[in-house]
Amino acid sequence: MRKAIIEFLHPEGLHARPAAELVKVAGQFDCQIFLAYQNRRVNAKSIMGVLSLAIHPGASIELEADGSDEDRALRELTSLLGGDFK
Repeated sequence: MRKAIIEFLHPEGLHARPAAELVKVAGQFDCQIFLAYQNRRVNAKSIMGVLSLAIHPGASIELEADGSDEDRALRELTSLLGGDFK
């Protein structure tokens, strides 16, 4: 299991479009992926779970991956979440 702390930089927060992109990318990996924010932890492959976190710009979030391709998943999702979803 690997974990990373990321500062979420999207200026509008984690609304539907970036959340959908996150879930799409997370779904490509053969591992369990979780996102944690404000003492809540959700499956990063679940759009409803991700949206329920209501992550705002500048938030510090924890990403956790556990499985056969956890390193690649963590690297790609960290890049996505730390960027601006262009």
